[in-house]
Amino acid sequence: MLNQNIFKAYDIRGIFGTDFDLDFARELGIAYVNFRSKELSDKKLSVLIAADMRLSSPEIKAALIEGVLLAGASVIDAGTISTPTFYFAVSNSQADGGIMVSASHNPSEWNGFKIVREKSLPISNESGLEDLKDLVVNKKLELADTKGELTTRNDFLSLQIDHDFTLVNKDSINSYVIALDPANGMGAQYLQEMFYKLNCELHKINFELDGSFPGHEADPLKPENIEPLREFVLECGADLGIATDGDGDRVFFVDNEGQVINPAIIRGVLAKLFLVDRPGSKIAYDVRPGRITRDLIEENGGMPIITRVGHSLIKDQAVKEGAYFAGESSGHFFLNESIGCFEMPVVMILKLLKDLSASGLSSSEYFGRYNKYFQSGEINLKVEDKEKVLENIKTKYANGKISLLDGVSVEYPEFWFNVRCSNTENVVRLNLEALDFETMEKKRDEVLGVMKK
Repeated sequence: MLNQNIFKAYDIRGIFGTDFDLDFARELGIAYVNFRSKELSDKKLSVLIAADMRLSSPEIKAALIEGVLLAGASVIDAGTISTPTFYFAVSNSQADGGIMVSASHNPSEWNGFKIVREKSLPISNESGLEDLKDLVVNKKLELADTKGELTTRNDFLSLQIDHDFTLVNKDSINSYVIALDPANGMGAQYLQEMFYKLNCELHKINFELDGSFPGHEADPLKPENIEPLREFVLECGADLGIATDGDGDRVFFVDNEGQVINPAIIRGVLAKLFLVDRPGSKIAYDVRPGRITRDLIEENGGMPIITRVGHSLIKDQAVKEGAYFAGESSGHFFLNESIGCFEMPVVMILKLLKDLSASGLSSSEYFGRYNKYFQSGEINLKVEDKEKVLENIKTKYANGKISLLDGVSVEYPEFWFNVRCSNTENVVRLNLEALDFETMEKKRDEVLGVMKK
């Protein structure tokens, strides 16, 4: 069973039992070993496998491991961990690559696979997913004469936490009241472990790992999913609220007044802090509007690098450009360290708490200083012809500063926006930002009118 549309731009994702089955998981394991063996000249591979807490993940992981072993590679079974811990584990174990069984923030019936090379370098549709698809679809699968060996490890979370705390001195972090909502997802693991080491008072909701997501959908980017945390922060008088998505690779923040902090502000503040550590560094961020990020990079002596949208694409660019820190508008925050370039949410949280403590400000005062611009949020529009929409935008706004890095980005002094196409649907996405609220509303509606023609 295979719906080929599960091969996305950055990972593999679909409804288990409808779009793919255990046979596919097994064949993907074989294909991965065949693919990487060719890349590494038939080297005896070591592959790290892990999974999130979704109800289907254990059986999918077992089938995947079987396929990898049948293809002759050894397997390190890292158990049930978050995606950031998975990335750390691949690098820490010096595996030749790895596969994480997860559907990230998708609903409970979904599952999928995030696939990496050594040091957790991502494999996207531009760097190997299409090759894996070809091997599976056309049954170009080769088994080994001798099965690989399986080992099991359960120490990667503690090793990750120890590593992350070496990057930030925790001694000056205040004893804050912190509200946590990991949406019954994997972020609960590292949030629990990191706060064991801090003198903070914790208040938790939706904290038990549960792949049925009984609290709410595990996508904090949607306002309805972060609303419980906003209310909880006010209810328990928290200094800060922290939310994570299903597999824990995205992190969001709510201030002490119950307001969601714009990820572009979080990204900009983190850029500022990491530039203290490495002055003059390159900092990468995606094309979607969030000018405060660029402002803070430039004000603090950094070199802004604009990338395409997508966690694997921004990581690829950060590695290629040698950027020290990178951030995506959707809550992915990456650090490019010797161990690899991937999401390190524990480091990000510690950095913010440390500087918040030094400021003597409340979280609303601390982050509110950077509320300079007004955003439309991401608006998705179903259309018949995606390319026509882009052409119409280029024609209408030809007198603006235009970039075609990812879709069409247009910049004017008082407003700027990006329109890009979905990789899998007849959908175009608008993100617009302006100097004032009235301009944002006016230009948002104007651009949407052009998109609908």
